Amino acid sequence: MNKISKAFEGKKAFIAFITGGDPDIETTENLIIAMAKSGVDIIEIGIPFSDPVAEGIVIQEADERALAGGCTVDKLFDMVTSVRQSVDTPILFMSYINPIFVYGKERFMEKCSQCGIDGVIVPDLPFEERDEIAAECLKYGIAQVSMIAPTSQERIDSIAEASQGFVYCVSSLGVTGVRSEINTNIAEMIEQVKNVSNTPCAVGFGISTPEQARDMAARSDGVIIGSAIVKLVAQYGTQSVEPVTQFVRNVSDAILSV
Repeated sequence: MNKISKAFEGKKAFIAFITGGDPDIETTENLIIAMAKSGVDIIEIGIPFSDPVAEGIVIQEADERALAGGCTVDKLFDMVTSVRQSVDTPILFMSYINPIFVYGKERFMEKCSQCGIDGVIVPDLPFEERDEIAAECLKYGIAQVSMIAPTSQERIDSIAEASQGFVYCVSSLGVTGVRSEINTNIAEMIEQVKNVSNTPCAVGFGISTPEQARDMAARSDGVIIGSAIVKLVAQYGTQSVEPVTQFVRNVSDAILSV
C-alpha cells in the first residue's frame, strides 16, 4: 500500500486543492503547511497552465494570477522540497499533460520523486492514453491517479483497476467549481469501482461546504475540495492562510463526524 492509500486507513480522507503560486510561491508554501496541520490528509497542488480545460472560472483566474506572478514548474519543485522539511502529508501535482511534456516526462517524474511528490493527476490525459507517462511514474514511484466521471460507464472497471493511490470520482459533468447541489448517483459509481478494486474512492468537483463534504464522505472514502479554497485565496491573497485554515478545520470536523 502506498503513502496516498494509507491516508484513507481507518477514516474518511480530506483532500484539499490549491493552485501553486497563487498569489505567490511563499503563500502557497504557508498554505500547505497550515492545511497539513489543520486536518487535511492529502494536498493537491495545481500546476498553473494557460489552457486549463477542466477548470471553471475560479481556478482559471488563479492560474492566470500565478502565471502572471512568475510561477514556474521549477519554482514549485523548489517549494515542495522546502515544504518537505516540515510536512509529511501526501502531496500530489495536478497538471495538464502539456507542462509535463514540455518539461520532459522522465525529467518531470524524476524531479517529483526527488522533491517529495507522491502522485500526479492529469485531467486531460484520457485513460486510454495513460501509458504516455505510466512507465515514468512506475520508474520513479509516482502514483498515477485516474479519474472517473458520470459518463465513464463501461470504462469504470478498467479505470478503477489501473488507478493508484485513489480513484478520483468526478461528481458532476462540466468543469470544476462551486455547486449548490450534486445530483449524480455517487453511490452507484463507487459500488461499481468497489466491485473490481479495493482502491479508495474520493469524490471531487463541486463540493464547497462542510455539509456537502459530510454528505459525500458518507457515500465514499474521501472528499476533494478545490474551488472553495481557491476562492478564499483569491479574496484574501497573501493574508489567506487564516481564513483557509478555519475553512479546512470546519470541513475536517464535518468529515470526521461521519
